[in-house]
Amino acid sequence: MVESYGNMPGAPHEKSDSGAGVFTVTQINEYAKMLIDGNEVMRNVCIKGEISNFVNHRSGHLYFTLKDAGGVLRAVMFGSQASKLKFVPENGMKVVAHGRISVYIQGGQYQLTADRLEPDGAGALYIAFEQLKRRLEAEGLFRSDRKRPLPKIPTRIGIITSPTGAAVRDMINVTGRRFPYAEIVIFPSLVQGAEAVDNLCEGIEYFNSEKRVDVIIIGRGGGSVEDLWAFNDERLARTIRASEIPVISAVGHETDFTIADFVADKRAPTPSAAAEIAVPDTLVLKRQIGNIIGRMDQLICHNLKSLRQRIDGLSVRRCMTDPAAVTEERRMVLLMLEKQLDAAAERTLSHRRSDFVRITSALRALNPMSVISRGYSAVFDSEGTLVKSIEQLEAGDCFTLRACDGEIDGVVTGKRSIDKSESIQKVDGKEQCP
Repeated sequence: MVESYGNMPGAPHEKSDSGAGVFTVTQINEYAKMLIDGNEVMRNVCIKGEISNFVNHRSGHLYFTLKDAGGVLRAVMFGSQASKLKFVPENGMKVVAHGRISVYIQGGQYQLTADRLEPDGAGALYIAFEQLKRRLEAEGLFRSDRKRPLPKIPTRIGIITSPTGAAVRDMINVTGRRFPYAEIVIFPSLVQGAEAVDNLCEGIEYFNSEKRVDVIIIGRGGGSVEDLWAFNDERLARTIRASEIPVISAVGHETDFTIADFVADKRAPTPSAAAEIAVPDTLVLKRQIGNIIGRMDQLICHNLKSLRQRIDGLSVRRCMTDPAAVTEERRMVLLMLEKQLDAAAERTLSHRRSDFVRITSALRALNPMSVISRGYSAVFDSEGTLVKSIEQLEAGDCFTLRACDGEIDGVVTGKRSIDKSESIQKVDGKEQCP
């Protein structure tokens, strides 16, 4: 006989000594799940708490714990619901979570399965805005040194906005009033809604690919935070930053700030102000050009006056009043310089001539033929080598005796040595060899 235990799923495996049924862990967890799932309150709850142990799983599911001063509650938000969040949950963030309480049978714990998550205090859009702003600022997308300068006098202006809104009419009117010479190219785009970001990015990419404009204005008129939210998109911010053409952001009113304002090269408080920033004022340009022309006239007059004074000063000089006298003076100077040059050349030649004579005398004194001309002779062997010793010739060798006026050929018939100490005799007070 099996006893009934109300709505408890399954039957006990056995009874304890006290008569109570013995159940498995799974049966107990299933029973707890059945009780909680059947409770009307547990199926629709809003729970306020602080997020901790947050995990953003690669599957897209969010796992976290809600806690307050008295306890903790595990929670999960599946990817299909998490993808709809406007912000990224963080540890320490106070939130209000909506969902249902259920039991995780395998873990034996009850948890909140959340389908909505809202910040407690600041709105979700504000949190998402601040998170994206901090992240892009940390990457350097807002740095002033990365912003491109606007052209001083643009000839073509690209406008990305709704073609039917008041903002585009304001920009056209302001541009036509200030600088009617500029051509306006409008890229029609949605400015709110799910498809607005795609249109806005496409407009920037179009102008960059065509290279038809000098500056781009992107924006719209005022609206709620939700209406302006397309201009807080990360993809749009990176597209603006990647633009090679300077971009002016003109979103909403003066008090409205979007991510596009921070990343653009210039932020305008309103679309009308963007048109004023983009083009110069024709009246101001005319006034500036008039001032430049006036300064140029003054400068030219001053230069002409200086040149005229210089010409007047030159005209009274002697070279202009009596050029013949100046020429004569120059001729006299040239004659004097010519005489000085001739004298210097003569001195130089004289010095060189003296040096030449001195060197020639020295060379002549060293010339062996000069010695021969004084009554001496020189003996050369058959090969033309000067004979300096009797050891160079033997009996029967031919030799040549060279005198100052000719040569004599001879043959050695004998040779004898002499004592050098006895061979020097005094002849007319000079030492000579006999």
